[in-house]
Amino acid sequence: MDLRIFTEPQQGADYDTLLTVAKATEDLGFDAFFRSDHYLSMGSADGLPGPTDAWITLAGLARETSRIRLGTLMTAGTFRLPGVLAIQVAQVDQMSGGRIELGLGAGWFEEEHRAYGIPFPKEKFARLEEQLAIVTGLWSTETGKRFTYEGTHYWLTDSPALPKPVQPRIPVLIGGHGAVRTPRLAARYADEFNLPFASVEDTERQFGRVRDAAREAGRDPGDLVYSNALVVCVGKDDAEVARRAAAIGREADELRANGLAGSPAEVVDKIGRYAATGASRIYLQVLDLDDLDHLELISSQVQSQLS
Repeated sequence: MDLRIFTEPQQGADYDTLLTVAKATEDLGFDAFFRSDHYLSMGSADGLPGPTDAWITLAGLARETSRIRLGTLMTAGTFRLPGVLAIQVAQVDQMSGGRIELGLGAGWFEEEHRAYGIPFPKEKFARLEEQLAIVTGLWSTETGKRFTYEGTHYWLTDSPALPKPVQPRIPVLIGGHGAVRTPRLAARYADEFNLPFASVEDTERQFGRVRDAAREAGRDPGDLVYSNALVVCVGKDDAEVARRAAAIGREADELRANGLAGSPAEVVDKIGRYAATGASRIYLQVLDLDDLDHLELISSQVQSQLS
């Protein structure tokens, strides 16, 4: 079971904070550092000192780390033109020495689009499908050849399809709860399917849909990595769990029900239940980025039992 650290910087974190967490992620033996792609805080968070851009952040971290994988859950398709995104991600992959992964989603948070003047199209899923075709098509086009795409929403003509990433194929993550179109899209384009904030029962059901869609597409379902994203809140005892829950504005019992919370033994047991559905990777949503002792506890008492 791979454990990855997943952050939500729009809630309030500057680059230096993210760098500190990414370095701790690497030093403590976690597999990867991922971040969300949002420009506006949610809930009661003030978001200070203001948003950071996902791909600018990852470019910086690419030069400041050496081992961990780096990526997004999920890059918003509404934020970037697909041709530009392909260039950005390929360049950051070069900067990292081939450690980048791209999670790409349709985009959903309308309020942040209004706040920063970003168009919020009504039909986003069809655009996402074209974006995936373009990004992966540009990367896979042989050097010296040209890429042309004629879609409903995007048109590329005689593109040199450069630059190329270091990796022969940058892993693409697709995720979500959609029952029909999302599994089909994952079966066609994804290297990994991620289900965020879902119960064990819902995970088993959605992974089954993705496996069925892969078979229908003529693909071995075992070719995909299956993963979950879950909020994490671990403590050595109930008092520490409660303290960490309060620090992120949550209740310990609610986190135990809906995330990975409790003692290390409780969390290891629950991760095992997700593993039984076929999950081989968990993105730990860490909401208090100043609590590095939390990461150390997870590394020494949770991750050590899953190795």
